[in-house]
Amino acid sequence: MADEVDVVILGMGPGGETAAGRLLSAGLKVAVVEQELIGGECAYWACIPSKTVLRPAEASTGVGRAAGAGGARLDWAAARDYRDDMVRHLDDGAQADGYAEQGALVVRGHGALTGPGTVQVGDRRLTAAHVIVATGAQATVPPIEGLDQVTVWTNREAYSARDLPERATVVGGSAVGLETSLFLARFGTAVTLLHRGDRLLDREEPAVGELAEQHLADAGVEVRTGTSPVHARRAGSDSVLELDDGSTVSADVVVMATGRRPRTDGLGLESVGVTTGSHGEIPVDAHCRAGSDLWAVGDVTGVMPFTHVAKYQGRVVADAILGRPHPARYDGIPRVVFTDPEIAAVGLTRSQADEHGLTTREVRLDLTEQLARPWTYEQEPRGELGLLLDTERDVLVGAWAVAPQAGEWIHQAALAIRAAVPREVLLDQVAQFPTYSEGYQNALEALDR
Repeated sequence: MADEVDVVILGMGPGGETAAGRLLSAGLKVAVVEQELIGGECAYWACIPSKTVLRPAEASTGVGRAAGAGGARLDWAAARDYRDDMVRHLDDGAQADGYAEQGALVVRGHGALTGPGTVQVGDRRLTAAHVIVATGAQATVPPIEGLDQVTVWTNREAYSARDLPERATVVGGSAVGLETSLFLARFGTAVTLLHRGDRLLDREEPAVGELAEQHLADAGVEVRTGTSPVHARRAGSDSVLELDDGSTVSADVVVMATGRRPRTDGLGLESVGVTTGSHGEIPVDAHCRAGSDLWAVGDVTGVMPFTHVAKYQGRVVADAILGRPHPARYDGIPRVVFTDPEIAAVGLTRSQADEHGLTTREVRLDLTEQLARPWTYEQEPRGELGLLLDTERDVLVGAWAVAPQAGEWIHQAALAIRAAVPREVLLDQVAQFPTYSEGYQNALEALDR
């Protein structure tokens, strides 16, 4: 006998949870399948714990940067305890009970498709009119000879650690590498960050990576670009990496922040005629449809590996199932790295715009030379803003900021890009004084010079 429901959701991270909540509220019968913890990677080993431990480091540094304030100290034990509270001590019992109370069928274990509308979880079979795959992604560790001989962490170990190492080598110059390096450095770990590219965050504008490297160095992180490990070995208690430039770096732990890959192994996708892409992702259309009555959301789609995108796609799929379809759009999705100061971007980079054949003009603005807010916010203020304008349509197509709280005020640019707001409208908008958002006015005006 099979359990019959309207929708089966494989994976209960942010995307799965968003879809489940929307569908349950509409009265559908939903089965949620999770082999680890309801809430997923973000809730337990990534977004929530990382931002929780980055915040006290930011606050402590902020006190030192504010005129007339001082005396802040960091307490790792207290920060760790609060982090553990925030991740519910890796216990999702309350979440499981909550879904059951809403009428969901909660199934524990690895689910796999065995045919259209059919999912097998252990010895339990589920049938449904719709199946949503929301299994997320997992950390990738490159095949470095000898790596199994040293102490290796991924984000999971880094953000669930009880004790922090005295020395750490972080491999990878993307968001995870930067945030992890800053977190560890601020709590007293000697950190070396390795990145094989010539600059950090190399998918963003060059200026962003340059500023990121500068601010990490100011925090005490040794940044080494243009190099990568080729061999690992243990020397006593040290975890040693030999690099392709002939040098070595020693530490207590090696933190691999070298990307993630979609978690599609063993899902039975072949049983429904789905072939994954070159990176293991499930191809989807504008409505996140992967096949007949088969849907996919979040990191497993390979579209944009962000929690907020997973939640957005969860809404898109739920609405399509409920008969009110609307296509997903990704041109106004912000990208934020929660370093100090924050790094935020949205839309296209200059090189991407060139690939699209757009005629553009760009501006880079030092906010400390134009605004009052940086000076009221901190001594020795920091902050830069960049805008990219499509000159034919006279609308913004890209923006970035490296400044305090940039993750909050980047959304002004995100909405402008998403809605293609004419520049004349943006120029006529009035920003609160004194705020960082005033920088948009100055930057927009500078585009004419």
